[in-house]
Amino acid sequence: MKNSMKGRIITAALSATLLFGAFSAPAALAAQSAEVKAGVNMRTAPSTSSKVIRTLKRGEDLTVIEKVNNYWYEVKDSTGKKGYVSTNDKYLSINGSSSNSGSGSSSKDTSSNDEKNSNTNGVIVASVSFREGASTSADRIRYLQKGEKVTVLSKPNSYWYHVQDSNGKKGYVSTSSKYISVSGKVAEPGSGSGSTKPDSSKDQTASERIEAVISAGMSYLGTPYEFGSDRNTTKTFDCSDFVRQAFKEGAGITMPADSRKQGEYVKDNGNVKTDWTKLKRGDVMFFMDYKGSKASSYKNVNKSTARVSHDGIYLGNGKILHTFSKAGGGVTISSIEGTHWEHRFLYGGSAL
Repeated sequence: MKNSMKGRIITAALSATLLFGAFSAPAALAAQSAEVKAGVNMRTAPSTSSKVIRTLKRGEDLTVIEKVNNYWYEVKDSTGKKGYVSTNDKYLSINGSSSNSGSGSSSKDTSSNDEKNSNTNGVIVASVSFREGASTSADRIRYLQKGEKVTVLSKPNSYWYHVQDSNGKKGYVSTSSKYISVSGKVAEPGSGSGSTKPDSSKDQTASERIEAVISAGMSYLGTPYEFGSDRNTTKTFDCSDFVRQAFKEGAGITMPADSRKQGEYVKDNGNVKTDWTKLKRGDVMFFMDYKGSKASSYKNVNKSTARVSHDGIYLGNGKILHTFSKAGGGVTISSIEGTHWEHRFLYGGSAL
């Protein structure tokens, strides 16, 4: 069994090398330890629908084997049991950080004078990816840790800062205030300061914006549900508040505050679909009131005039990211096909 597991880990690592040409990032993370900050489920697979092995308790020590995607770590507990937990930083505190790969730039800086003289400082608020480019698909250099200080060189777009760490390594981090606190003026694109270097990744593509929205939404998995939640906090969400927050953080779009108006917003954006299987990843889905778990319960409903009462973000592969009740566990991922979500679906489309 041990040899089988070891073989799977080696195979996964080699696959990552072939796909991304960057084996060093996951290898660095594999050497890290972590402490549980709040109770979190350890599961048999990287999915909220997989079986719960047990609930990890606050204060437990773990070994992080690898980060399998933006949402899940593979970990090993103190007894040697392996499983998967959320990457949300409210659950785990990653200890230490990987060293910089030898770039030969620790003592010499060839950046522009504007960048050298930058007095814009940043402090990392919570562990965040430090990437080679301004995109979630760019290779990760390492994780910047809470309390680290960086110099903010520029702001290529609304979603990324170009920063330099204390070792002189340059890269990109999210502009979200959840991850970094910035003091001083930051050079914006088109400001005429000359401090922003030409960069083909300045403007996020549509797919990158979609992934940024989903990533923002996934960071709130497990956040409690509250009907009529306060739109000025992220301590609790109702359905439309959650969708609004994900698009606000991920794409810089402030949608209307309730689901019906969000539905009108998406309709005004054009090209809505009434067949959920035709939707694209990142589309917003809108639903009518619950009338029962069977399709027959909705047989005589005129869905073209039915009132929107719920919405969420389509993840693709028949899954929706949303929040609908306290009993449902707050922000969660649900299957659509064959469930009341399929029967209640009215329409969906892009908000971008």
